[in-house]
Amino acid sequence: MRIAVIGTGNIGGTLGRALAHAGNEVSFGSRQPDSDGAPGDAFERSVPVAEALEGADVVLLAIPAAAVAEFLEEHAGRLAGVLVVDATNNIRAEVANAAAAIKQAAPEARYARAFNTLGWENFAEPSFDGVAADLFFSCAASDRAIVEGLISDVGLRPAFLGEGAQDMVDSLLPIWFTLAQQRGHRRIALRILEA
Repeated sequence: MRIAVIGTGNIGGTLGRALAHAGNEVSFGSRQPDSDGAPGDAFERSVPVAEALEGADVVLLAIPAAAVAEFLEEHAGRLAGVLVVDATNNIRAEVANAAAAIKQAAPEARYARAFNTLGWENFAEPSFDGVAADLFFSCAASDRAIVEGLISDVGLRPAFLGEGAQDMVDSLLPIWFTLAQQRGHRRIALRILEA
C-alpha cells in the first residue's frame, strides 16, 4: 500500500517507520524534505508534500491541528477518493479533529480518525509485557479493513468504534493524558477485556 505520511514529528515519524517496516511504501511529506530526519532507513523517503500525495492510497495526517487549514488550502484537490487517516491533535481546541474541515475542503476524500489517543512512545513500543495495546478508531465500514490493517502493522490491536464516531474516539485522549500525568510517564495504554 502506498502511504503518504504528512508530518515528520514524533507521531508521523514513528508511525511512518513502523508502516514502512511492515511492507508498505511510505513517503514522508515535508515542507523541508532535504533537512528532514524522519526517514530512518531505505524503506522510507522524505519528499515535498505534493510529491508524497501523488498516487497515495492512504494519507496519514500527522501535523499540528493548527496546520490543517493551510494543508487543505494547498492540497485538498489531491485527496479525492483517498483515505485520509486523521491523527492530528489539539487537546485544547474547541474542535479536536479535522473531520469537518476535510469534508468541506475535500468532499470526495474518505475519512478515518485514528492514532490520536496514545502518545508516540506507544507506537514505537506497542506491546506491554507481550500484550498489544488497543487503538480506538472510527471510519466508514467500507474502509474498516484497511484501517485495521494499518493499526495492526504498527503492532496495536484495532478497536473499531463505528462509522462517524470520531468524537467518541477523541473523548479517549483526555483520559490518556490524565492517566499519563497521574502516573508521571507516557508508556500507558488501554485494553478492552471481554469475558
